[in-house]
Amino acid sequence: MMRPWCAAALLALMSGPIFAAEDPPAGAAGQVQTAPSQGREKEWEFSASGYGYFFPGEGDFFLGIATADRGRLHLETRYNYEDQDTASFWGGWNWAAGEKVEWEITPMLGAVVGDTDAVAPGFELSLTWKRLDYYLESEIVLDLHDDADSFTYGWSELGLSPVEWLRVGLVGQRTRAFESDLEIQRGIFAHAIVGRTTFGIDWFNPGGDDSFAIAVLTVEF
Repeated sequence: MMRPWCAAALLALMSGPIFAAEDPPAGAAGQVQTAPSQGREKEWEFSASGYGYFFPGEGDFFLGIATADRGRLHLETRYNYEDQDTASFWGGWNWAAGEKVEWEITPMLGAVVGDTDAVAPGFELSLTWKRLDYYLESEIVLDLHDDADSFTYGWSELGLSPVEWLRVGLVGQRTRAFESDLEIQRGIFAHAIVGRTTFGIDWFNPGGDDSFAIAVLTVEF
């Protein structure tokens, strides 16, 4: 709907679900890329994502995410992500490496304003091996008004690309953007990739009373 950092920090933040994926840039095996290429350094890369949450018999809502990357710099803004009627603004740094198994991690720090006011350290992580991929984004939301309202959020995907234009797999999230009896939501997804556009459906808690769907649309430019 929008809607993702060292060993200790990873373990602390990964209390969200465990499943995701986007293709990270390839790098030298076992070597972190600290200096981007000259061409990449000069160019901005953008993405805009919209997620429509549809709940049977309940109020639907929209979640939006926009990103901007230049070299290792990562900027991101989110709406209805940490809470409804709430926006967050993020800055982070991209690190990538790998050959057979490619990985990219982006530690970030965010400011959250709206129905929830908070400071939020977080990260985004992606792994790719052949046709399999994993993606995780997680954060700790430290409420500025009441410590009891602080929480940990996570979104994760485990994906398989049987063909270049299709990605299917498992998805999970832990969120408070909507009320639910389930602390962790789990489901399946199917996404189609056409050029720089991705669209599809995430279906959470299939067959259960808390079942709901998310329509996904992402454009890169």
